[in-house]
Amino acid sequence: MAFRADEARSDGYEHARNYLISRNIDLEESARSHDALLDMIDSYGPVVDAYPHWHPLVSSHPDCQNPITHPQRDCGYEGLDHTVYFANAFVTCPYDDGQDVIDAVNRLPHHRVARICAERLEVQLYHSSANPILVTCQWSQLLPMDGMIPKSWAVPLILEREMPCWTSAQLAETWETMRPYLLGRPHGSRSSLFINQETGQAIKSIWNALINTGMFGPIRTDFAHRP
Repeated sequence: MAFRADEARSDGYEHARNYLISRNIDLEESARSHDALLDMIDSYGPVVDAYPHWHPLVSSHPDCQNPITHPQRDCGYEGLDHTVYFANAFVTCPYDDGQDVIDAVNRLPHHRVARICAERLEVQLYHSSANPILVTCQWSQLLPMDGMIPKSWAVPLILEREMPCWTSAQLAETWETMRPYLLGRPHGSRSSLFINQETGQAIKSIWNALINTGMFGPIRTDFAHRP
């Protein structure tokens, strides 16, 4: 099925609304909860399924052989529960006070082009007893008008994650296998809710040039997905 960005944005919004603003939310608070959701989408981009493995929100882990596309303990987070992802933020709704989330974010290593921050939200999300924490990726410069990550950031961040793998890699993964890790999800053949077609084509060209050097080993032909 062809990738339709508008449809993917709409589907993501519906999922987030149904998940975060459920019947477990006090009726008189649900309007404020919905406004908060719309504010997060407006400020931090559309709801997404997974991040590119080079995105600052998930790239704080040392193992280049096992790319991570969801915020989790392996990339420095603690206490996440009932989480919804946006292009440049995520909201998590633990039943405790969320201090573990905030402390973990404060311990994350410095990033060259972004700052990761956490704050408590004074609204009800997921459940009236949960305590939502918003974790944001604050880029060092404003994103372009289309809200997409420019290739001047995406390409070096990809190279920074992938180049160290040449010393231990045994097989090179094809573009088809790597697309979810390089583009994020949902995605099309060369674009996603994170990057536009121009950037996606640049990433594809660079990836194919890398694997064709042989630096990662022979190109895998069995079409098995990377673990």
